[in-house]
Amino acid sequence: MAPWRGWREAGASSRWRVVGWLGGLTGFLILSFYLVVAGWALAYVPATFSGGFTGVSGEASGALFGALLADPARLVVCATLVLAATMLIVGFGVRGGLERSLRFLMPGLFVLMLVLVVYAAIEGEFAQALQFLFVPDFSALTAQSVLVALGHAFFTLSLGCGAMMVYGSYLPEGTSIAKTSILVALADTVVALLAGLAIFPLVFGNALEPGAGPGLIFVTLPIAFGQMPLGQVVGGLFFVMLVIAALTSAISLSEPSIAWLTERFRISRTKAVLGSGLVLWLLSLGSVFSFNHWADYQLFGKTFFDTLDYLTTNWLMPLGGLGTVLFTGWVLQRRVVGEAIDIRSAGLFQAWWKLLRYGTPVAIVLVFLNLIGLI
Repeated sequence: MAPWRGWREAGASSRWRVVGWLGGLTGFLILSFYLVVAGWALAYVPATFSGGFTGVSGEASGALFGALLADPARLVVCATLVLAATMLIVGFGVRGGLERSLRFLMPGLFVLMLVLVVYAAIEGEFAQALQFLFVPDFSALTAQSVLVALGHAFFTLSLGCGAMMVYGSYLPEGTSIAKTSILVALADTVVALLAGLAIFPLVFGNALEPGAGPGLIFVTLPIAFGQMPLGQVVGGLFFVMLVIAALTSAISLSEPSIAWLTERFRISRTKAVLGSGLVLWLLSLGSVFSFNHWADYQLFGKTFFDTLDYLTTNWLMPLGGLGTVLFTGWVLQRRVVGEAIDIRSAGLFQAWWKLLRYGTPVAIVLVFLNLIGLI
């Protein structure tokens, strides 16, 4: 039950609508710059398949990525293509668009990932990657690292931005939210581990540094692809996989705003898709120009792209998550929550209920304070 509608059923103050609006806005803003990042992956698909990274050095790989960021026309075209694909799929509705597309995109993504894992196990340093990923280093397990991990969980599970609630509203009556949530978390973890098993053996096999973020994906990995057997094919498939993953995420991020527009203003889904798509495209231009024309225009030392990233990740997602937890644990009736969650064991539900009302808000506040640098 989303806060933008659920406050009526709960008999609560209409001010709780703000939580729903905040979630929709958060997903919308994330998608506006996420389209640009997905566009980077799309640009790398033909470049890799055509052998553009064959024998490339570290310096040259960095220069190629820099050249992409400095080319606003190319960035706009790639981001627009990702946006068009997203809006086309979402425009067909839940069954015609979302279900049908994800039915093929998700299995296709999983198969591609398995192919890359097998290749990495054969051609890369798989044992070293296993040690890097799975051998614990308890000296690195600090309160700070736990908070960072919780913050990452917020982003990877799309918490606090409305996506999960909107998808949940489409579930059949009687579906157990508890079981579904566990399956989603497990699936997300498995896919993340498979991605690590596909990437890090290649990184270590080519004596490269296992850095994080765009540097690893768009600078380090192309060097590995350029040096390995069948690197053009494997690298091309990797970036195809990345585009598919980005597309599935873009679909989930776009749905909250589409659902809200259709319900709030009683307009057709087509109009909602076209209107939100236009605004998203205009916002994406700000992120595109952050890397070239507007690179020198900064607010508090951050470009437009970095500002959106910081605002959504560090502020809006935790606050939206906190508002949702408080609404569920302290405003909705316990009976309503119990029926939706469908935890059959009374003792287990009681433990979960206390965790929801007391433990989870404290954890989110700690994550929020860590993200904004106060702890």
